[in-house]
Amino acid sequence: MLEGYRIAGRRAAEIAADIEAAVGRGQLEPGQLLPSMREVAAELGVNPNTVAAAYRTLRERGVIETAGRRGSRIRARPVSTARDAIRVEVPPGVRDISAGNPDPDLLPPLTAAFAAAAEQADKRPVLYGESDVEPELERLARAAFDADGIPDGPIAVTSGSLDAIERVLTAHLRPGDAVAVEDPGWGGMLDLVPALGLRTVPVGVDDDGPLPSEVERALHAGARAVVVTDRAQNPTGAAIGEARARELRAVLGRHPEVLLIEDDHGHGIVSDRLCPLAGVTTHWALVRSTAKAYGPDLRLAVLTGDPVTVDRVRGRQRLGPGWVSRLAQNAVVGLWESGAVDPQTVAGSYGRRREALITALAARGIAARGRSGMNVWVPVPDETAAVARLLHAGWAVAPGARFRIHAEPGVRVTVSGLEPADMDRIAETLAAAVGASPVRRYE
Repeated sequence: MLEGYRIAGRRAAEIAADIEAAVGRGQLEPGQLLPSMREVAAELGVNPNTVAAAYRTLRERGVIETAGRRGSRIRARPVSTARDAIRVEVPPGVRDISAGNPDPDLLPPLTAAFAAAAEQADKRPVLYGESDVEPELERLARAAFDADGIPDGPIAVTSGSLDAIERVLTAHLRPGDAVAVEDPGWGGMLDLVPALGLRTVPVGVDDDGPLPSEVERALHAGARAVVVTDRAQNPTGAAIGEARARELRAVLGRHPEVLLIEDDHGHGIVSDRLCPLAGVTTHWALVRSTAKAYGPDLRLAVLTGDPVTVDRVRGRQRLGPGWVSRLAQNAVVGLWESGAVDPQTVAGSYGRRREALITALAARGIAARGRSGMNVWVPVPDETAAVARLLHAGWAVAPGARFRIHAEPGVRVTVSGLEPADMDRIAETLAAAVGASPVRRYE
């Protein structure tokens, strides 16, 4: 049946285990076609339904993928860190504007909030069997969701946005299912989908967010989930306005069975009003991270959604980490209640930097994008050449390959580390890199 390897087993579990072990040993390579279920059944002398059950188990475990009459193949190995590995090594003396980090000067001090949370924990320690969500954090999160017009739903707390998105996807999808994702989009998201054994369907993005026609196309192509960024889209800075939200709601309303996930990581650092899509589909989730406004090391996000989705997320979480530290949750409560971050001030600071860079680039004939958030997307004809020339000139930017599937080439500039005096220099250097003209290094 297969050169150098014979499938063994009498029961479905034995057959599935034997094939999975062969993959682990390298006897079956990624992309290799497996025999039909009838062939395997005849070879082993078992009922074809037994082999069908074994193949189904392997599909659910992400070992194989089935394409109808084209048969079943060993799934390609996940490349969950492929895009994350596309980084620029920053030599000494080079300004790093590639990492996507917030401006440390705009992050609030954490000492008082954690001290108060620790004092509370000393008085009444959290023990096993208690709620996984701090009641006061749940109340404040729900009030904020209500103020933004997000439908009523229970609250979960996760270890950041990507953790939340992963849990929601695995709560509803199975290996081989397709997920519509933004292109260009967040590199972590583009890596997560294949790492879960899911298929990515790219959706184009303009300054108003995902293009409705491309979302429609992805859904007709079989996408079972759609992931969108509401504001401060990474890397383009897109933000969904009311007109685009109406268009997307109309598209999603024709596919109520699709899982909708909204990432609002820009909450707290943008001034654009949230125009949520939630509630159009039966199953949905909206997640907000504290990373950009309060610091990446907090590792906390709040999630709301329909009761089935949130219940599945919380139930599976209880079987793993159990809960996100209530100490951290109480610290976030303190930060929220004290008004430690003024979103308008933060949004204004990032906005002035983005607009200054975009204006400086426009004066040099470059149409960059950056409607909200802390990043600017700059189209370039050749990413490798542009990144290399910028490094030579003293600037490290993020290669667009980290964020693209089919989108046109570009580089991402994070403005959080830039000041007004930097804008003309970086714009001049970018223009020279794009135009392949000589670049002088600024000291």
